[in-house]
Amino acid sequence: MSGHNKWSSIKHKKGAADAKRGKIFTKIVKEIIVAAREGGGDADMNPRLRMAVQTARQNNMPNSNIEKAIKRGTGELEGVNYDQYTYEGYGQNGVAIVVEALTDNKQRTVADVRHIFSKYGGNMAESGSVSWIFDQKGLITIPRGDLDEDEVMMAALEAGAEDMQTHDDEFFEVYTAYADLHMVLGNLEKAGYTIEKAEQTRIPKNTVKADDVAPKLMHLIDMLEDCDDVQKVYANYDISDSVMEGLNSD
Repeated sequence: MSGHNKWSSIKHKKGAADAKRGKIFTKIVKEIIVAAREGGGDADMNPRLRMAVQTARQNNMPNSNIEKAIKRGTGELEGVNYDQYTYEGYGQNGVAIVVEALTDNKQRTVADVRHIFSKYGGNMAESGSVSWIFDQKGLITIPRGDLDEDEVMMAALEAGAEDMQTHDDEFFEVYTAYADLHMVLGNLEKAGYTIEKAEQTRIPKNTVKADDVAPKLMHLIDMLEDCDDVQKVYANYDISDSVMEGLNSD
């Protein structure tokens, strides 16, 4: 009997992992479709598409899936059209939350997002209520390796970046103006730098202490991120490293 229980547990874990992988694939496919629709199907000429394809490959998405998604975006294959929407709300302790979604059904998505906010202790807000708390920026991540920090900083500034920070001694995080991301990305690639990731992001201007509500807040954010139509979730929480480590170990 114990063997049966163990096998059941293994199947359950594999099923959960497969479901999570499926959600990741769905989100990446949507990004590829929208990127190809807006900038064309040539990844060499379309930085947003190039990064989406890179993300797909990092997640072991089959090339056939990538190619079909590109063709759907360019109209070579029939498929669903996705539109971008942004939703705003509050979590525990008044933490500001911005949700970015790609969806083929706005009514379904807004209902799903509102339900998650309500069920897990947050609430939706009017458009513009919290988005002003975040600066929209471009973020390029470069593996540190043996690179010299000063040299990378100079190269980033020459490429058009605004700032650079070192993250955990493993990565350089290059920040750009929101509209300049792809220009800076292209310049850094031409300079020979390996790019781990490049994305448009939101940086909070201020943060809210949330140690006392960390489990509930992170559960709310996790559920929002788990929503099929949601691509990214941003929040201006400040949770101490010790509390976060405790959450991750649970």
